Amino acid sequence: MFRTSPSLRRGALPLLACLFLAGCSSDATDGPAATAPGSSTATVDTPAQAGSARTGSTGAGKSGDAPAAAPVRISIPSLGIDSELMRLGLNQDGTVEVPPAEKGMTAGWYTGGATPGERGAAVVIGHNDTRFGKAVFHDLEKITKGADIAVRNDRGAELHFRVTATETVSKKAFPTEKVYGSTGARTLRLITCDGAFDAQGHPVDNLIVYANRS
Repeated sequence: MFRTSPSLRRGALPLLACLFLAGCSSDATDGPAATAPGSSTATVDTPAQAGSARTGSTGAGKSGDAPAAAPVRISIPSLGIDSELMRLGLNQDGTVEVPPAEKGMTAGWYTGGATPGERGAAVVIGHNDTRFGKAVFHDLEKITKGADIAVRNDRGAELHFRVTATETVSKKAFPTEKVYGSTGARTLRLITCDGAFDAQGHPVDNLIVYANRS
């Protein structure tokens, strides 16, 4: 499988810190990030960098290699979460997509990261709330260490991950290297919004769930 070079991946990581800076909102107003399928203020990968990362994550690469199976559904039985997975890439302005507000009950897999089950950090993003009310990851804060997360792929296989830790962080101090950094493990990260609201009605924190393949 083709892998992006360490230097390219390191160069992209600082830009990814803004991935979810404005990706959620209160249910009173969606704000600019939720009315469009991405953040209007976040700056992330350039299209060239993200394109290289996506090539590695989806398994396209060396001649004769079969592409990796794409994730199509995620479930967390302990929380009653069961959602299709849409694909999330980059907007034309270089910001990372988040699920649109009208699909608040649908989580999304960021294709610039690893494919769930492959080596590396796979990232799934979901709203907490939108203007339409509760969203797919509204109860994610209740998840506990050891909880099972199941990801089904487009070949019918179901992969299981066990939660190892959760972390609430300020969007101004997102732990980019910790979330997206290179790893030989088969890991999964779930990201949603958390915390108090700012003057524009956007949560000021992110909740990150860390899980490893079980």
